Amino acid sequence: MAGTGLSPLARAEHFIWLTARVLEQRRFAYHFLDGRADAVEAALAAHLNEDGGYGHALEPDLRGPLSQPLHTAHALHVLDSVGRCGGMRVERVCRYLTEVSARDGALPAVHPSQRGYPCAPFIPVVDDPPSELLATGPVVGVLHRNEVWHAWLFRATDFCWNAVDALEHSHPYEIQAAVAFLDGVPDRSRAEAAADRLGRQVREQRLAVLDPEDRASYPVAPGYAPGEQHFPYDYARVPGSLARGWFTDEEMARSLDFLAGEQREDGGWPVNWRSWAPAPQIEARPMVTVQALLTLRAHGRDVA
Repeated sequence: MAGTGLSPLARAEHFIWLTARVLEQRRFAYHFLDGRADAVEAALAAHLNEDGGYGHALEPDLRGPLSQPLHTAHALHVLDSVGRCGGMRVERVCRYLTEVSARDGALPAVHPSQRGYPCAPFIPVVDDPPSELLATGPVVGVLHRNEVWHAWLFRATDFCWNAVDALEHSHPYEIQAAVAFLDGVPDRSRAEAAADRLGRQVREQRLAVLDPEDRASYPVAPGYAPGEQHFPYDYARVPGSLARGWFTDEEMARSLDFLAGEQREDGGWPVNWRSWAPAPQIEARPMVTVQALLTLRAHGRDVA
């Protein structure tokens, strides 16, 4: 166990070397130990398939070798974080996205090829899955933010705008996907107006815990695990996010205090969604830990 007198970063480093996959080790090294982007990309390449998508349990709750939209969205997030979201690697990804899109040109959360491989019981696998903002929004947002232009983006962007404009009663993960889209899409005035409306919904529907000391008064979304709640930092990962304007400085500070205090004695942060098998839980904690450190640092908290 990491020493109790160590900094949050040193304790997390011990946890990462003890438990993480190579990818999360490389990501931690890149963000906090002057590691190389090449090493992150090489680790990510182990999940790359010939079709241009990513698989092999990159998202731990989907097991098996085959490419899936959620794996591929995760891969794009990793590439973006190390400044490698462009070139032929992303061209191949876009070809994969075109192949697995639904009739409206957007992405399902899970392609039916997942059937036959283990996956979390709360992730439905159906023969003709619908397009979902949950899967499409983050992909479109990150591609636009990196000024990627591909034919796939046109219809997918239209889908996301329509889906965001139609949101009335939602749940936290879908709101996160909407924020990821709005933070990257080129039409900033429209994005700001949409974000303002979503922020009012988040507050009215109590989709963010604004007082961590009164968590019991905030509802857990249907289908979520007990305690699977979202906080201001979950929506505004960085201060420049449009979601940052949804919360006062005091509300954001309280949520960041809570996030900092969630670090466990072993140096890692906990997973708050439903556990269904040992390996996904073990693999997810280092991912959550890296994200917690990045969020805290982005908001000016000293983790070192």
